[in-house]
Amino acid sequence: MNSEATGHAERFDDSRGGTGPAGGGANLAALRGHNAALVLDLLRRAAVGAMGGARGVSRPELAARTGLTPQAVSKIVARLRGDGLVADAGRRASTGGKPATALRLVPGAGYAVGLHLDRDALIAVLTDLTGTVVAERRAPLDFGAGVDAVVAVATEEVRALIAGAAGAAGAAGAAGAAGAAGAAGAAGAGGTTDVAGAQDVAGAQDVAGAQDVADTQDAAGAQDVAGTPGVADTPDAAGPPDAACPPGVADTPDTASPPGTGPAQGARVLGVGVALPGPLDHEAGVLHRVTGFPEWDGHPLRDVLAGRLGLPVVVDKDTNAAALGLALGGAAESFAYLHLGTGLGAGLVLGGGLHRGARTGAGEFGHQVLRLDGPPCECGDRGCVEALCLAAVARGDLDEAARVLGTAAGNLVALLDIDLVLLGGRTVLAAEDLFVRGVGAVVSGRTRREGARTPVGVRAAPGGDRGVAEGAAQLVLAPLFGRAHAPFAGPRPSDRQRPANRT
Repeated sequence: MNSEATGHAERFDDSRGGTGPAGGGANLAALRGHNAALVLDLLRRAAVGAMGGARGVSRPELAARTGLTPQAVSKIVARLRGDGLVADAGRRASTGGKPATALRLVPGAGYAVGLHLDRDALIAVLTDLTGTVVAERRAPLDFGAGVDAVVAVATEEVRALIAGAAGAAGAAGAAGAAGAAGAAGAAGAGGTTDVAGAQDVAGAQDVAGAQDVADTQDAAGAQDVAGTPGVADTPDAAGPPDAACPPGVADTPDTASPPGTGPAQGARVLGVGVALPGPLDHEAGVLHRVTGFPEWDGHPLRDVLAGRLGLPVVVDKDTNAAALGLALGGAAESFAYLHLGTGLGAGLVLGGGLHRGARTGAGEFGHQVLRLDGPPCECGDRGCVEALCLAAVARGDLDEAARVLGTAAGNLVALLDIDLVLLGGRTVLAAEDLFVRGVGAVVSGRTRREGARTPVGVRAAPGGDRGVAEGAAQLVLAPLFGRAHAPFAGPRPSDRQRPANRT
């Protein structure tokens, strides 16, 4: 067995949703990619303060936490350093022997775009490898204007986002990047750009070997911005798609992006995550019949956007993207994210992993029927929770909307035995306390009646109205860290009391 295949490496996530033993027919490249992802994820967690605020992680600590051999860790670190993903973070205080060198993730070694397409608005963010937003762009959107019009706006806004971050970095430098963002964004196409820390974009390393890190998307297709602005990295040779590209990620087309779309000099945009209302086929990147917008049925949005942008693209439901981002932040082992805005849906994290279902259609929470022969829903059914909830919102009865949402949430809690309900979406954000109290009261009453001794928490999701867009960026970044399905890294509720059996 390969020297790296020890400890946690005895089972691996092949980035396609399955697991298998490390021995036997294991794909060695996938196994090595998994081991590198284990190391990268620990460095990511340290960078975002999820490991006690440690400044970095030493090689012995990496070996102890991953279960890999010290030799394997040294080989992995050497590769990651060569790729510009890892750097020294100083030496630890000596405890008698040679001081250990701490390692850190280089946040600016790569970037991802997160794009939230709502029915009437667009939010795009550019994040570094830690998920920190360095630039943001917003624009109005009419999802009913037709496929071509929406794709054109989305393409234009992503290009403007990347170019705006590059322009701010080049014009202002380390001292004034945020001030230059307004001028750079003003030249964009209809939206507004906000750049925070754009100077970091200009100084980023070129992640030349990103495909070796987690065997996810084709890094050769990521836009390398050290060269001519707007020109994608050297395209793949003619042939089949990169075998390392997982389902749900479009392989980069063999075309360069149009002039003027390049991101900041020296940085690399690894891909674009797109989050929008479902239902859709995540693996194929194809939309189904979005409620109220039948013209989108069967549209291959992933491949179309990848062709327009010259970047890898992954498409998922807005609720799944938000739930993935929350899971990576350690929200809970099992929770539901309920999104109430222009529609209603859910993202489900069960047993630590994002649950998409056999056909990637899980989470159509808004179309559970609460009232037989109730008001018609745009899905074609009657009495759906979405129809009832949106009708209450439309007539200004938010207490009733919260009661309806709480009833549906209570059904979900009873069915799945989840730990937490998180609420998001613009309607919730406009009356956050009201919805948290209203939904919480209904869920609490339901769980008490069913004998649960541990209350199920109900609270507002962090991230505000940017939560879906930030989660969309994680659709691109998470596979790099072996977290495409977001296995839970926090404490588990081992002392949780189970309700008595009911007859």
